Amino acid sequence: MNVARLSHLSLLALMLVPAGCHAQSPTGGKLSPELERRVEILLRAKTNLPPTYDVMIGPRTHSDVPGYDEISVIFTSEGKTTKPMTFLLSTDGKTVAQFSKFDISKDPKALVTDSGRPSRGGPASAPVTIVGFDDLECPFCAKMHSALFPALQERYKDQVRIVYKDFPLEQIHPWAVRGAIDANCLAAQSATGYWNYVDYVHGHVGEIGGTEKTLAKANENLDTLAKDEGKRQKVNEVTLNACIEKQEDTAIKASVKEGMDLGLEATPVLYINGEKLEGAFPIEYVYRMIDKALIAEGKTPPPPPPAPVAAPSAPAAGNATQPANHAGSQK
Repeated sequence: MNVARLSHLSLLALMLVPAGCHAQSPTGGKLSPELERRVEILLRAKTNLPPTYDVMIGPRTHSDVPGYDEISVIFTSEGKTTKPMTFLLSTDGKTVAQFSKFDISKDPKALVTDSGRPSRGGPASAPVTIVGFDDLECPFCAKMHSALFPALQERYKDQVRIVYKDFPLEQIHPWAVRGAIDANCLAAQSATGYWNYVDYVHGHVGEIGGTEKTLAKANENLDTLAKDEGKRQKVNEVTLNACIEKQEDTAIKASVKEGMDLGLEATPVLYINGEKLEGAFPIEYVYRMIDKALIAEGKTPPPPPPAPVAAPSAPAAGNATQPANHAGSQK
């Protein structure tokens, strides 16, 4: 039997005794054989534990939960021992419970920061920051980019600030790293140039490889696009060209590592004030997350956008005056 079956113990409800006076906790005492047996029978029943497993129950220790002590339980079978599992045992010996405690003391916004990346939308003081992990060759990223961000900027104005971090999936997108490097070369001198470049590449992702659809042509086109954008933004062309020529990927690797440390495996992924949204979802879900983030910051979300007007249905072909008669549609 797989010890993972023990996860069923999370189904045990935490039954807190009401506030008021409580009996003196017998903390530190060894369970009586009768009480130890009752605990063991419960755990075996809740986990369908076979008789080949031995259950070792430790003494009561202090618990932060009023009316409960902690007990440590170890399961062994055929010489293999699980890690100790902690349960709660009520001071009256009538209830066993298990629950998980999580630290929420840290601000979720600190989970993913902008790290000095070029931004669009609101200022650094905007109440909501959206950090997106992006792959310039990813068609799903391109779809999200073109549909989502213009709508967000139109609705939220300066309330939302948008930042991209690089997460190129090099194994399936061979020119994504070069695109990210060239974009960052522009970002070093012009945030506007960076976003213009990102907008164009995402909007023409299927054309970057040219008619040849080769990596060499894609790289050539990416470099040309970056240099042309640099000229439009009047950046230092010598510095920009040197950066493009060098193709230094240290920053890209650091960004990818950050994403992997967060458990990312695919793109696109958004963090809205630290709350993760992975994959493509209808924009209504994104609005909902942003609105909740604004409320948490003490801000009032803007009114929801008007619902799209449905186009009128066209009359049935060949019969403009009467509805079609479908067999079986009558009751």
